[in-house]
Amino acid sequence: MRLITLLLIFMLSAVGCADQTGLPVNPAAEPATSAPLGKLFIIGGGKRPPGLVQSLVQASGLDQGGYGIILPMSSGEPDTSAYYAIKQFTSLGLEQSLFRTYNFQKGAYPKPAIDSLRNARLIYITGGDQNRFMEVVADSPVYEAIHEAYQAGATIAGTSAGAAVMSDQMITGNEHRHPEYTGDFRTIESENMEIAEGLGLLNNAIIDQHFIWRMRMNRLITVVLDHPDQIGIGIDESTAILVEDGRFATVHGQYQVITLRHPSGMTTVQDSLLGGRGLELGVLLPGDTLSLQ
Repeated sequence: MRLITLLLIFMLSAVGCADQTGLPVNPAAEPATSAPLGKLFIIGGGKRPPGLVQSLVQASGLDQGGYGIILPMSSGEPDTSAYYAIKQFTSLGLEQSLFRTYNFQKGAYPKPAIDSLRNARLIYITGGDQNRFMEVVADSPVYEAIHEAYQAGATIAGTSAGAAVMSDQMITGNEHRHPEYTGDFRTIESENMEIAEGLGLLNNAIIDQHFIWRMRMNRLITVVLDHPDQIGIGIDESTAILVEDGRFATVHGQYQVITLRHPSGMTTVQDSLLGGRGLELGVLLPGDTLSLQ
């Protein structure tokens, strides 16, 4: 009788440690990472018409409270860049006192500024050179504070270079095979486009900006063939995507967003030329949505 009782206790314990599939559950296993509470507002560069900026304000809730922070480290003229970044908001009637500017320098990250960044409702990254921005931010308290703010509910926005840095894998704009910059991107070649570490707010997509206006399709095709696990997203000027829950995005603004996927992952190389079949192209209009999964 005692043996039967022990067997029953053991069986009940096993049932208590199983999930709905009937497989044992490891109580020490880490829970799945929850979706961020914040949003991303990624602008393709160029002019930001009032309607686009208003969409950003509404998405962030800045008109309901809190404050915004401008990060102009991408720009060669950070003071000017910050001035015009704030002006686009004050032109809509928001008070200038709602905004703070932190032009962090590499190795210098004052704690009060980091604390302010961590608690901001909106963090706005200006245009310029994405490599310059990441030189200051990578592996720094600024990087950590931006991620903490995003997880806690802040909206992280950026235009042009500020859009490029959103990706985990960032397009730098440099070409290995054609180092003299022309902006033409005339080839689709392997080991050509330079990819570097970005902010990592988007883990499965790579952002390209000024996309249709500057005819950057060859660049995005190259990147997606080289990185078939990533969604290529080309955002045109005066246009943005609003990312929510880290899972889907909505197009805002005046023009289109291009998406490119390589679901088969079958990329071939012939004398440095890249090839691939079955690529999926999307041309999204304002109001359209896309899945980031």
